[in-house]
Amino acid sequence: MPTDAKNSLWRPYTQMRTAAPPLEAVRTSGSRIVLADGRELIDGIASWWTAVHGYNHPHIRTAVAAQLEAMPHVMFGGLTHAPAERLASRLAALAPGDLDHVFFTDSGSVAVEVALKMAAQMWLNRGIAGRSRFLAFRGGYHGDTMGAMSVCDPEEGMHRRFGAYLPTQVFCDLPRDDATADALDRALAEHGDTLAAIIVEPLVQGAGGMVMHAPETLARVARAAERHGLPLIADEIFTGFGRTGTLFACEQAGIVPDILCLSKALTGGTMALAATIARRPVFEAFLSDDPSAALMHGPTFMANPLACAAANASLDLFETEPRLEQARDIEIRLAEGLSGLRGLPGIADIRVLGAIGVVQFARAPDLAALKARFVEQGVWVRPFGDIVYLTPALTIAPDDLDRLCEAVAHVVRTSADTEAAP
Repeated sequence: MPTDAKNSLWRPYTQMRTAAPPLEAVRTSGSRIVLADGRELIDGIASWWTAVHGYNHPHIRTAVAAQLEAMPHVMFGGLTHAPAERLASRLAALAPGDLDHVFFTDSGSVAVEVALKMAAQMWLNRGIAGRSRFLAFRGGYHGDTMGAMSVCDPEEGMHRRFGAYLPTQVFCDLPRDDATADALDRALAEHGDTLAAIIVEPLVQGAGGMVMHAPETLARVARAAERHGLPLIADEIFTGFGRTGTLFACEQAGIVPDILCLSKALTGGTMALAATIARRPVFEAFLSDDPSAALMHGPTFMANPLACAAANASLDLFETEPRLEQARDIEIRLAEGLSGLRGLPGIADIRVLGAIGVVQFARAPDLAALKARFVEQGVWVRPFGDIVYLTPALTIAPDDLDRLCEAVAHVVRTSADTEAAP
């Protein structure tokens, strides 16, 4: 048996035989990560896009500490508690339209699983069988669990090895123009009576490569769903809570999805929590005298009071501090800071939306080498596929954001020079 505690850990998305040892973090504050060896890194990705208020915000920390004293957890089957009730009410008030009914889970992938289950069971509860598939979009990513993997991109996604195990879904290109909009309509007409819902990532396909689309593209998806009588699931696990410059990305297209999935920044990066929020017609399909018509899902740590306290404190900060204005300021600074890389040999694209900045290479670079160079520059940036991206805390100091942009520019230029060398 391993004697070193580090050898007992099985790490995410990591080839354990060959991967370099991970860096040991011992402390966080604001947009900084302090390592065991004393080095301090500026975090450019907010711990997988979660820490929108920076690390260790005193308001969230105080709220969690108070809840810990009172009640760290209680089962949600047959019991309720004020932090969950308050959070559900606030999310229903903030979400677009009549997205009024909140189901809590503990991760983004499970929020998507619940959304898929809601849509499929809604049809069954209405007495309509055979609607067991979903229409999703190429380039999308919706999570690591089996149902969520099935609606990820089937070819380029990280889960293509599991194709034989997954349900078969219907995939289309995002309707960016008339031709792709017509193709979406044809697919819906052909497969409509087998579909339970359409699922989309509004404005940005996150883990699929930070690929962005216009609000009108999202509006086309919503109109197609309405024409064909299908619920629309909006996966805002990445984009929710200010990342694109509005509280929810759906707002920029003026749409109200039938089901909304949230996680990541929901607690400000403090605790694991997710929410799947449904419109009234979806919820009402589960109201019955038949016990089997109830939503058949119930995570053990559903609506954990500590996590709900953190999320309520995070929403307080959106109410009292200028997060959306900060996101728009970051957009301007990212556009300026990355613009000098546009047109560089080996660079395919530079794109920015809200507090998201992306540098796309013409071909996938040596990711391990890039990661090491970023640490040498004193920043924490995790490129994947063919992109380097920045998704900093919305509270990041302008000087720290400038340092992140300078580090990206330096590392990308160095990489481009290396690739160009004979």
